[in-house]
Amino acid sequence: MKYFGGCDVGSTYTKAVILDENGKMVADTTIKSKINSEASAKIAMEEVLAKVGLKSSEDLEYLIGTGYGRNKVPFADENISEISCHAMGVHITDPTVKAIIDIGGQDVKGISVDTDGTVKNFAMNDKCAAGTGRFYEAMARSFEMSLPEFSNLSLTAKNVIPITAQCTVFAESEVITLVGENKPMDEIAAGIQMAVAKRCFVMAKKAGATDSITLTGGCAKNAGLKQAIERVLKLKVIDLKTDPQLMGALGAAEYARQKGLAH
Repeated sequence: MKYFGGCDVGSTYTKAVILDENGKMVADTTIKSKINSEASAKIAMEEVLAKVGLKSSEDLEYLIGTGYGRNKVPFADENISEISCHAMGVHITDPTVKAIIDIGGQDVKGISVDTDGTVKNFAMNDKCAAGTGRFYEAMARSFEMSLPEFSNLSLTAKNVIPITAQCTVFAESEVITLVGENKPMDEIAAGIQMAVAKRCFVMAKKAGATDSITLTGGCAKNAGLKQAIERVLKLKVIDLKTDPQLMGALGAAEYARQKGLAH
């Protein structure tokens, strides 16, 4: 059996996936990214190779690096942008999906997927951390909660307390003030989710979303955000059968499989 790999070195998490020659995912791993992208790639690949019983990345037919640190995957045969890899990962998971919002640690992207899994169009918000994974980590800290606890908090809110600040730093101080005033925590959280959903609005339009969209990246697991996006964007959010955080690595591995088998 031949094996193919994808390594997605993100700013917050590093993901690795191995596919067999039939395109079946045989192993995956997700680790917290180290300061050094090369170290992150090495650790993630060692973990995922061990799961398949392979000794080194040289035992793979082909390996593609992607993500924020894609140029720091020393053993990759080539690098492909995470935009292309997320599109391909989603396409092989659910070919009916044509629009993606990818919320990473440091940026938000809207991606339109063509019928063959390639990128039709995309838009990117990389100027500001508001609405990214880092933003959510800061918000969870303000609430003295874990990220999963915070992501579910807004689901019980009867009202929404709007968060006016667009910047992570100002939003965090605004939230701390509201918490200090004993405002209902779930209603503040609902305001945060609503603010992020509004930021996703432009991305969704650029991605050509008409009736449905899917979320990728770690923030795709945020139930409160999913609910807010459905309300604000009036789009159905499609849940992927495979972990949405793995989409970049999965797409990279699929590109590796296609290129490896073509050689």
